[in-house]
Amino acid sequence: MPARKQALNQGGRPRDSRVDDAIASAVLVLLAEVGYARLTMDEVAARAGVGKAAIYRRHASKQEMIFDVLVSGQFLSVAPDLGSLRADLAAVLAEVADSMASPPPGTVPGLLADIHADPALRDRFDAKYLGAQRRTLTEILDRAAARGELPTRPDPAVLNALLVGPVFAWLYLLSESPDQLPALTSALLDSALALIRR
Repeated sequence: MPARKQALNQGGRPRDSRVDDAIASAVLVLLAEVGYARLTMDEVAARAGVGKAAIYRRHASKQEMIFDVLVSGQFLSVAPDLGSLRADLAAVLAEVADSMASPPPGTVPGLLADIHADPALRDRFDAKYLGAQRRTLTEILDRAAARGELPTRPDPAVLNALLVGPVFAWLYLLSESPDQLPALTSALLDSALALIRR
């Protein structure tokens, strides 16, 4: 069966990456211009130059659209292997901090509030974002234990909270500058490593 015909049979017309790119670009521009709460599907469609149907074929809601744009499919898809526990955790923390600091102000808190109000979206967030972090941290900790850097492997969920919680608090509870994140994450790594090596 020709590839195009097969694609049609498996779910309609083949996805056009140019439409995906136009939607993603429109979402990012509008988040910066009008903010998370005021962004609408109509505005995204108009800015992207596509019909709303094209958006709804890809995303069931505004929240899912923004989540898919902000959390790419490649988020922490491969655990870094830089030769030491600290270097590996530093690479993970840098990617996590960037994913929190990059969106325009107000986006992450607003999206998280909507995610926690929608069980289906919460499940997707857990699988695609938190799940990626936990899998990567588990692999890093297992490798560190095998190298003899850790006496026992700590709980990846606890380490996840130790690393991510302070970054979230810094950016969204204390409203501090993202420019200071490198100094914060360095201190976080020192503290987290001291705790998990006990």
